[in-house]
Amino acid sequence: MCLPYQMSTVALTGCGSIFLLYIWYLDSLAFNFIICSISESVDSFFRELYPSTYLSHVVIRRTNKIQTLLSKSKNLYKRIRQLRSNSTQQNYNHGGGILGLFGSKKDDLIDHYGKKLEDIEQNVRLRQAEASLIAEEARAAFVFFKSRYGAASAFHLQPSINPTQWITEPAPAPKDVYWPFFSESFMKQWVSKLVVIVVCILFTISFLIPVVLVQGLTNLKQLEILFPFLASILSIKFVTQIITGYLPSLILQMSLKLVPPVMGFLSSIQGYISHSDIEMSASKKVIWFTVWNVFFATVFSGSILHQLYVILDLREITSNLAVAVPAQASFFIPYVATTGWTNVLSELFQILPFISSLIKRPFTKQEDEFEAPSLAYHRDVPRILFFGLLGITYFFLAPLIIPFLLVYLCLAYIIYRNQFINVYTPKYETAGRFWPIVHDSMIFSLVLMQLIAVGSFALKKLSPASTWTLPLPVFTLLFNYYCRRRFLPIFTAYSAESLVKKDREDEKDPAAMNEFYNQLLIVYKDPALFPIHHSSSTDSLVSPLLS
Repeated sequence: MCLPYQMSTVALTGCGSIFLLYIWYLDSLAFNFIICSISESVDSFFRELYPSTYLSHVVIRRTNKIQTLLSKSKNLYKRIRQLRSNSTQQNYNHGGGILGLFGSKKDDLIDHYGKKLEDIEQNVRLRQAEASLIAEEARAAFVFFKSRYGAASAFHLQPSINPTQWITEPAPAPKDVYWPFFSESFMKQWVSKLVVIVVCILFTISFLIPVVLVQGLTNLKQLEILFPFLASILSIKFVTQIITGYLPSLILQMSLKLVPPVMGFLSSIQGYISHSDIEMSASKKVIWFTVWNVFFATVFSGSILHQLYVILDLREITSNLAVAVPAQASFFIPYVATTGWTNVLSELFQILPFISSLIKRPFTKQEDEFEAPSLAYHRDVPRILFFGLLGITYFFLAPLIIPFLLVYLCLAYIIYRNQFINVYTPKYETAGRFWPIVHDSMIFSLVLMQLIAVGSFALKKLSPASTWTLPLPVFTLLFNYYCRRRFLPIFTAYSAESLVKKDREDEKDPAAMNEFYNQLLIVYKDPALFPIHHSSSTDSLVSPLLS
C-alpha cells in the first residue's frame, strides 16, 4: 500500500445530516517526502480497510493563489460593469458626448480593465491546471462511503496503529466547508493556535481600560478625586443621573462592538474546517470574555491581579460575591435598558445594513445578485446568554431588573422570530449544536446565583437559610452531570439505530442513491477550481442577443 512517509495528522470528517460524508486530513513536517500521491494513498488505504462500504474520495488542492486571483477578477468585473452602465447612460443623455470626446476616456478605461481581466482569467486557468498536479495536493481529502453506518464506523474506529497518522473528523455540509484551512501547513496551524491564545489574553487585559473608565463613572467620589474641576458640574442632579446611569453602559456597549469580529477572526485561524465550528468557537470566546470583562471586572473593581485574587480565594468567594454583586445593581439595570433594548430594536430596523446599502448603491446595479444576510451567532447568542446571567443573578438581589429583562426577552422573541422567517437565510444547519453552550451557560449562572445567595444569607446572619441553600450548588452540578451523560451524546454523534434505519430507507430507492453518489464529487469540489464565467469578452455591450 502506497502511503506518504511519516504522516503526522489526518482528519476524516462527515456532513452529519446530509449523508455519509467524511473528511480525511493529514499533514507532515517540511522535511518529509511523498512516496506516492495523496489520492493513491487514500484510495488504497480505505479500499483495503473498508472494501464493502468505501465509495470514492476527493483530494483537497492548494488554491490560495487561485482564490486571490478570483477575488481580483471579481472586483475588476464589477468595475467594468459599472463603467459600461454609466457609459450607456451618458451616451443616451448626451447623444454620444461632445465631439465624441466625452466617452473616449471611459472607453479606454474599460478596454484597459478588460485586457487586465483577460490576463487574470488566463492566469487563473493556468493555476487551475497546475492544481491537478501531485505537488499541489494538500494532505486532506473528503472520503465518501456507501452507507451512514459505514462512515460512522470509519470515523469512530482508530484507522491505524499510529493514532497520529490518520486523524478523522465528521465532514461539514458542502456550503459549510471552510476551504482556506486545508491549504495551511502543519507549522502554521500550530503557531496560529499559540498566537490565538496569547492574543486573547492580551485583548482581555487591554479591555480593562474601558471597564475601569466605566467604574469611575459609576463612582462619583472617585471621579471628583481624579478630576477636581468637575465638582461643580457633578453637583447638578440631571448631569449626575446621565453620567452614572446611562453613560457607563453606553461606553461599554460601544467597546463591546469590537469583541465579536475580533473573536471571529481569531477562531478562523485556529484550524477549524467549517464555518459552524468557527462560529461556535467564537461564541464560546465571546461568552467568557463578556462574563469576565463585563460582569466580574465590573463587580470586582481593581486590577486584573486583584480580580484573580478575589475569584481564586475559594474560602471567601461567597462573601466577596455577596458584597460586590449587589453594589453594581445600579449599573446593570440601566445596562439592560440601554444595551439590550437598543440592540434588539436596531436588529429590527437594520440601521447599519441600511447605511451600508446607501453607501454602496451608487457603485452597484439593480441587476446585481442580492445576497440574503445570515445571523451572526457569535454576536447575538452570547448577548442573550449574558442577559440570562444577569436575570438569574439579580432576580433576588435587585428584583427591579426583572421587568427590564422581561421587556427585552419579549422584544427579542418577536423580533428574532420575524428575522428568522422573513430576513435571514442560514448559511449552514446548526443541528442544535449551540444548545450545549446554552445549557452550560445556564448551569454556570445558577451556581453563581446560589453562591451569592449563600454569602448574602451568611452576611445577614441568617444561618438556617444559608445552611439550606448550601446543598443547592451540589444538586445543580449533579443535575448537570446527569444532563451531560443523558443528552450531550445526542449532540455529538448519531446512534447506530438511527443510522441503520436511514440506510434501509435509502436502499428502497436505488436510482436516487446513484444520482446522489454522482453528485458527491461535484458538491465537494473546491469553488476555486470551477471555471469562471465573467470574462470581459463574453460580456460585451455589443454581443448578440442570440448565440
